[in-house]
Amino acid sequence: MSTGANPRYANGSRRRALRARILATETHCGICGEPVDTTIPTPHPDSPEIDEIHPLSKGGDPLSRSNCQLTHRRCNRAKSDTTPGDHRQFETDRTW
Repeated sequence: MSTGANPRYANGSRRRALRARILATETHCGICGEPVDTTIPTPHPDSPEIDEIHPLSKGGDPLSRSNCQLTHRRCNRAKSDTTPGDHRQFETDRTW
């Protein structure tokens, strides 16, 4: 079991700046392609989240702009720890 801090927040100011930049420049979910309303608060399923395209658990960098994308919370949860090369299928459920 890991006792280390979450690497997403090891450099909190850098992660917050990356999140702010993504929220300001992206408008559509990187997973489903639908628009993301960035004003919807968490934990609503359609609230905005920042997804690591290559998950931390598989060596992805949480502070790399090229590894992060805007997603809906529901899409990010459905994707879980899959990568673009994974063949595992996942679905997003728009009903909640």
